[in-house]
Amino acid sequence: MEQVIYLVQVVLALLLIAVIVIQQKGAGLGSAFGQDISLYRTKRGAEKLLFYATIALSILFICFSIVGLVI
Repeated sequence: MEQVIYLVQVVLALLLIAVIVIQQKGAGLGSAFGQDISLYRTKRGAEKLLFYATIALSILFICFSIVGLVI
């Protein structure tokens, strides 16, 4: 049972890393070249999906980490 929890933790960690790396920064290099960064943007499409996937994966990872500590 412990090995299954550890395996799930590793898979969740890898997925969480991948989702975080895929996300784009809002300003990026634009602010370095004088671009106005006061523009308000809303998350749409894939960016919104990645945002919610990051939250869900992090909650799952924390839950499995707590279960791994208890067992």
